[in-house]
Formats: sequence, structure tokens, C-alpha cells
Amino acid sequence: MRIGLLGTGSWAEGAHAPALSSHRELDFVGVWGRRPEAAKELAGRFGTRAYDDVDALLADVDAVAVALPPAVQAGLAVRAARAGCHLLLDKPLAPTVEEGRAVVAAVQEAQVASVVFFTTRFQSVTDAWITEQSAVEGWFTARAEWLGAVFTTDSPFGASPWRREKGALWDVGPHALSVLLPVLGDVRQVAAAVRGPADTVHLVLHHTGGASSTLTLSLTAPPAAAGASVELRGEGGVTLLPRSPDGAVPALERAADALLAAARSGRPHPCDATFGLRVTEILATAEALLGG
Repeated sequence: MRIGLLGTGSWAEGAHAPALSSHRELDFVGVWGRRPEAAKELAGRFGTRAYDDVDALLADVDAVAVALPPAVQAGLAVRAARAGCHLLLDKPLAPTVEEGRAVVAAVQEAQVASVVFFTTRFQSVTDAWITEQSAVEGWFTARAEWLGAVFTTDSPFGASPWRREKGALWDVGPHALSVLLPVLGDVRQVAAAVRGPADTVHLVLHHTGGASSTLTLSLTAPPAAAGASVELRGEGGVTLLPRSPDGAVPALERAADALLAAARSGRPHPCDATFGLRVTEILATAEALLGG
């Protein structure tokens, strides 16, 4: 599969480009970015071509991977789908429900495959755990804490304008939801959403499977307090999300495997654009309860 990369930032440089260039079943055709000089530099490092015109890249590939802010990703995803390109997208799918629906509509109309990269869903150990727990009945409640230190360290993502604007709800909230939804079922109600320190938010969710869950999300945690955990409690006892030894590059390679499989079979992946839209809808509901 011929694939192009849209984006030239830290995430594109450190995760997407290495994963696309090392994948045995992908032909990494080229890079487009909003900064042409950055695209040339990134393309040169990975032995591929820099494109000045995004439509020229779309015409030369079968698929694109997107490493751009959600507001930019949404419009380009529609454009790429209409050009007949399969989509390897980042989370969140879009910053608004309307833009997310436009992506899903374009994917369905063009009949292209889509995969949204929720990291935990593409790490082998955690993916296996999620699959195992989704087959278990009788879950009573769950607790998810996704505490980042992006704004309290020298993280390369700390200067991200969209993260500054949207905060933890939209950055790490998708990770937590991607674990909870396949296990506990869809969210039937966002029962509460309250703010904590800085960008920290606390959510209470009711799920269609009958369980409730609480989420604590932050990008401003003290570095010593940062980390992610998910705890499930039910009739069978207590279980914790295991730590994964996989970094971002192997996980992205697995996401590319999923896109290849979906494109070849015509069967949608569980983390497709439709799932990404559902996550966006839940986040938008929580944001409204928080007062925007």
C-alpha cells in the first residue's frame, strides 16, 4: 500500500515517519506539511519525497496517515477520503461533532477504510486485556485516571496550541474512553463533569452495560504523579489495565496492519472513524457540562 504522511511535528517525526518507513507492507511515498521546509527536512531523513501540494500527494497514494491537530485533520481527512485514500487518523477525530460527522460521511461515501490511532488499543498487551475483559459479564464500576505532565515538564507537546485550548479532556480523554467503551458498553449518560486544578477534569459516566465509571483526566499533573491506570470491579473481582512494553512506533505499525486488513477485507475496524465520532460526541457532551 502506497501511503503518505500529513504533518511534520514532533508526533510525525517521532512516531509516524519511523512506523511508516519501517513497515514491510507499506511504501512510504511522501510527506506534506503546512511548513514546506519542515516537510523537506523530514522527508530527507526518511528517504522519501516532500510534497508542496497536498492534492498531488493524495493523487500518488492509496492511503494517508495524519499527524496534525484535530481541526486540521478533520478537513484533510474529508479531502483525502474523497480522493479515494484510506485513512490512518489520530485522536481525537475532530474538535466538533459536526466536523466528525463530515469525516464519517466522506469515509462512507467513498467506501474507504479508516482507523483512528487510540494508542492503548494498538499495544499488544493492553489490546489483549481489553478483548479479554470485554467478554466478561457483571462489571459493576470502573475507575480510569489518565494523568499527563505535558504542561508541567519540557514535553515537546506542551507548546501545542490545540492542547492548550482543549486540555486534557480532548487529549487524554479519548485514551480512557477507548478502553472503557469496549468493556462497559457505550455511554448512555454523562452524569457529571467538573473541573479540577488547571486543566484537570473529572467525569462520571453511565454505560449501556449497566456499570458506571469515573474518569480523572489531566495534562498538568506533577511529574511524580503522572501515569495512566484503569481499574475494573465486578462480579469476578478486580482487574487492572496492565502496563505495555510497546512504544508508539510498534503500536502505529499495528494500526497500519489494521488499516491494511480493513482495506483488503472491507470489514471496518473497531477503532474506525465511526468509533472516533462516538468518542467525539461524548467529549462534546462533557465539554458542554463543563461550560465550554
